[in-house]
Amino acid sequence: MQSNELSIWEKLSPTSKAHIEPYWLKDMYLAINSKELRIAIAERLGFMGSKGWPFIHSLIKQEGVQPELIHAAGLCHQIEAKNLLIELLQNAGEMKLAILQALACWGADIPLDLLRNIMHEKSQSIRLAALELLSFKAHLLGDNVLLEVVQEPLNDFRDPIVIATIRILQRRNGVAISDEIEKIVSRGSEQVAQLALVALGCIATPESQASLAKLSEALPKGSRKDMADSQLNLQYRIFTLKK
Repeated sequence: MQSNELSIWEKLSPTSKAHIEPYWLKDMYLAINSKELRIAIAERLGFMGSKGWPFIHSLIKQEGVQPELIHAAGLCHQIEAKNLLIELLQNAGEMKLAILQALACWGADIPLDLLRNIMHEKSQSIRLAALELLSFKAHLLGDNVLLEVVQEPLNDFRDPIVIATIRILQRRNGVAISDEIEKIVSRGSEQVAQLALVALGCIATPESQASLAKLSEALPKGSRKDMADSQLNLQYRIFTLKK
């Protein structure tokens, strides 16, 4: 390691009492080639918030869309940073996942049409990141709109994506939501079906109770029927206590 890089590491150390200015961090980022050190410098800029953002923005203009700079833009929590990340997301290519992750704290502000488009992505990581953003925006959407947005992930063949979608839906108590989760029980994998049944139990409305009763009658003997019966009995106890 070059002596200059070592001195930068020492200055960045949590135990260092050195006063660090954002312009110095920018200069050091441009002066060194070490990827690890560039990541540490970008992170420190991100933690500087409004003081660090202008220098992060300047570095993105000079160095292009680098993962550590995208991460720093998310860390700084500035409105201008959010707007830039959304703009970059339109034509992100390989950087799409990094940008989605950086936008995590602004999920409610992501344009709905943009989220719809991202849900068409085939990558599991990108769909999961998009669902994470949607989890912060879902409360702003009506049931029918929400169901329309999640149709692709809801019918995905990969369990982690379907499970993440169910966890968003189970926070709602609409009839259409219960009906959709009911369908998942029959077509999903064992893990997905079990979670869907628990979700119906968590919704705890007369409509979700009716879905559980229907499934309890229709499902063949086995673990799914056992879970449906268990959730239904729990619902009966809950509604009895409420009376």
